Amino acid sequence: MTAIKLLREKANLTQEEVASKLGVGRTTVSMWESGMSMPRADLLPDLAKLLSCRIDDLYSQKMKIN
Repeated sequence: MTAIKLLREKANLTQEEVASKLGVGRTTVSMWESGMSMPRADLLPDLAKLLSCRIDDLYSQKMKIN
C-alpha cells in the first residue's frame, strides 16, 4: 500500500473525491495508489494540501498512520 492511499484514507476521502478536487480521473488516483504511476509534479502541492501532508510524505516508503 502506498503512502498516497494511506494518507487518503486518513483524510477520509474516496478516490473519486481526490480525483474530482485535482481534476484527474479516478483511475489515475488508483494508479498512484497501486504504484503504477506517480502524480505529475504540478499536482503535488495541491495533493499534499488536500491530504494535509508534505510533498515528501507522498513518497514515503515507511509510513506510520496514527
